[in-house]
Formats: sequence, structure tokens, C-alpha cells
Amino acid sequence: MEQSRENQLTWNEFMNVEMRIGTIVSAEQFKEARNPAYKMIIDFGDYGQKKTSAQITKLYDVEDLIGKQVIAVINFPTKQIANIMSECLVLGGVGENKEVTLIEPERKVKNGMRVG
Repeated sequence: MEQSRENQLTWNEFMNVEMRIGTIVSAEQFKEARNPAYKMIIDFGDYGQKKTSAQITKLYDVEDLIGKQVIAVINFPTKQIANIMSECLVLGGVGENKEVTLIEPERKVKNGMRVG
């Protein structure tokens, strides 16, 4: 599948995306969300702890998430999701059945490390 020219980012646009590595410090069922999801707090080191929700319930249990390092975009505006303000977007691969596989570093690194 070839990408169209009007969909391409410039190098400067890409460099403005703050993808950082953080560690999930808390996770719980997000009962108020419309679709099955977890509420999470992720520690990004010098960038602080950020709240988010993620529809990752098909492949992950809450107990498996605590301590896991993930990659997230941390410079989006906050977004209201049910009763929380999401402060980052956790990245993952989306499968054919909408199951999400988290993208994570292959080894433990310092929280807040930039992905580029």
C-alpha cells in the first residue's frame, strides 16, 4: 500500500511529536468508559505522572500492566474520556479484531526517554 503525498509529515512535524517511555504505576478497570478499557497512571520521570485510558482489555490483565514500560505521546491536548482527563496517548498495534498490542521497549530504560 503506497502512502499518498498529502498524508506525509515533514521532518519538523515529526520532531514535534513527543513520544516518551514511561512505566505504568497504576491500572484499574475503567467502568465509566463506553468501551472496555483501563484507567492508568504512567510515570514519565522528569515529565511527571500522566493519566490515560486504553482499550487494551482483550490482551492484558490489570496485574500484568503494573511495572510495564510503554511508549506514549505526551504532548497532545488533554481529552475528556468519561470522567477523567486523559493526558497522554499510549501507542500500540491494532489488530484485525481491534485488539491492541502495546509497543514497549525491548529493555528497561529511564522513564521519560524520548522515542525518535
